Amino acid sequence: MFLAGFQERLPGFLPVISCEQSSHTGGSKSLLSRNLANWITDTELGIIVSERTISHENLYSFVKQVMLKCNVSEDAAHYVADNLVLSNLRGIDSHGVGRVKRYVGGIKDGYIVPEARPKVIRENSVMANVNAGNGVGQFAGVYGMDLAIDKAQMQGIGLVTVSNSNHYGFAGYYAMRALEYDFIGISLTNSEPLVVPTFGRDAILGTNPISIATPGSRNRPWVMDLATSVVPRGKLEVYERLGEKTPHGWATDETGRSTEDPSRVLNNVLHGFGGGILPLGGEGELYGGHKGYGLSMMVDVLTGVLSGSNFGPDVVFRRDGEVSHPRVGHFFMALDPAFFTELDEFKRRMDDYVDLLHTSAKAEGCPRIYVHGEKEFEMHDYREKNGIPLDASTVERLQAFSEEFSVELQFMA
Repeated sequence: MFLAGFQERLPGFLPVISCEQSSHTGGSKSLLSRNLANWITDTELGIIVSERTISHENLYSFVKQVMLKCNVSEDAAHYVADNLVLSNLRGIDSHGVGRVKRYVGGIKDGYIVPEARPKVIRENSVMANVNAGNGVGQFAGVYGMDLAIDKAQMQGIGLVTVSNSNHYGFAGYYAMRALEYDFIGISLTNSEPLVVPTFGRDAILGTNPISIATPGSRNRPWVMDLATSVVPRGKLEVYERLGEKTPHGWATDETGRSTEDPSRVLNNVLHGFGGGILPLGGEGELYGGHKGYGLSMMVDVLTGVLSGSNFGPDVVFRRDGEVSHPRVGHFFMALDPAFFTELDEFKRRMDDYVDLLHTSAKAEGCPRIYVHGEKEFEMHDYREKNGIPLDASTVERLQAFSEEFSVELQFMA
């Protein structure tokens, strides 16, 4: 996988511990209940309730072969498999191989064009606009990010928008590509309307993630990757698969009020009945929900409005009962810090900042302060060695594809 180059020089796995874990005891069921709303939700759910474990090599091979059977090109199939499996390796199971069903379904329905290849529509020395041709989102994403990197190598900065794309997996995958060049990478995308605006009842905006990755030296790279909603759709799907209630304040029902029923939310959004996920900050303005709302709209402006793609409620793959291209938009930026200061000095200052946060005073009961990306890197180390745990629902889906496409699926346990 593309991270192998600098992954080798990263520190080893350290146990992931939450404040709750450090101050409470109990069996796995109580631990599961306490941590359902925790940052490491996906990781702990995967370890506690997983049905099967699989090596990342076998999982990558399986996903790639399924994509090839769907007439996806060799390079595009690689990027889909690499993106999804890396997401699982990093503990982001909501954006992992459970998404294969979405991509296979999109190809079968016709809104994903498997053979499409991205094309540059216009460009200059620092900027470009790319048309993905309604093709595979991961292929378009890598093309756009790598083009931004190429321009940054020549000019110190590269900005690329991509139009007419599809879901591209987890945003950090693209921002981290810049780390191989000691660049800062930024990746944004819009997505289907799942998020209600502050004081609104209908889902108008996407979860519209933001990712930025910066290189370091003695510390791991700083990698922030977050949705501009309280949670991404995938988290609701995880709760639905496990039959668990979601925490109050994550999403609203058709009346616009908070609900704990993930199935109700997902069904309402699918059929346009009203309600959706709340913006980052939650309901109303008291805890800053209007700020998450603004960030989500910012992403849509840069990815959808600017690129000429769909935005807001138009990013859908079904309209009036008919299949339609969602025309997802992406935004990529690569920035060479060496233009502003000596590269070693920049990396030293980043390390100093991370060290400052690590050594700052801890809240009572919390043994450690993390910076963004650390938990994912540590989970990557652990799962690369011990295998990727998959829940029963995901196993069932993959086994169905194994039979449908005659692709072998080999588990460790």
